[in-house]
Amino acid sequence: MAEQTENQFNIHPMDQFIIKPFSGGGDLAWYTFTNQAFWMTLCFISVTLFFVLGTRHKALVPDRFQVAVEMLYSFVHSMVVDIAGREGLKYFPFIFSLFLLILAGNVLGLLPYSFTFTSHIAITGCLALIVFVSVTFLGFIKNGFKFLSLFWISSAPLALRPVLLLIEVISYFVRPVSHSIRLAGNMMAGHAVIKVFAGFAGAMGLGAIAPVIAIMAVYGLEMLVVVIQAYVFTILTCVYLNDALHPGH
Repeated sequence: MAEQTENQFNIHPMDQFIIKPFSGGGDLAWYTFTNQAFWMTLCFISVTLFFVLGTRHKALVPDRFQVAVEMLYSFVHSMVVDIAGREGLKYFPFIFSLFLLILAGNVLGLLPYSFTFTSHIAITGCLALIVFVSVTFLGFIKNGFKFLSLFWISSAPLALRPVLLLIEVISYFVRPVSHSIRLAGNMMAGHAVIKVFAGFAGAMGLGAIAPVIAIMAVYGLEMLVVVIQAYVFTILTCVYLNDALHPGH
């Protein structure tokens, strides 16, 4: 009886984040089509179909798909203008694509038996590094060595400027770390909690009222978190872009 109870509560919430070959077992290689690759492909197809369906009519009185597409477009467009200015609109396609990739990946990760690829540092870290390297090169291309004024707080007292310089340099190079861990950590934590409560619900059977209520509550919270995290990642990208375009404090 003790062994049976132990097996019932044998919950492994982190197993859902393991990258595996999509079809069957076997070892992973660089060419292996994995569950992560499948859900990233499905993400790309879903976003493409969504925008094809939403823009195929271009009606004066839009349908639901067109309204949703226009709202997403206007939302990110306003974000870029408000933070980086009109000059930032040159880079709107990149920022908009980044937002859609993260949002669609987060939303698809809420489906049963799905794989949340945005919970992996390998993905979010690459996205953060692309943003970091791009805005850094852009800053030097647009401003030359004046871009370094981003680290020199000229409005601060002279005695404090060297200390602030060190802090600014460290915080700048920590950006891709915080940028990536924030997204991956939030996605991983929420899904792990849901898996734990689901394991308790499965083990308790008909008496699993409390775990089921907890799953519904956490799942509802996750529906909000997936949108917020895509927004946070994108708005931070806009902030970094603004620093590259206008480095002066």
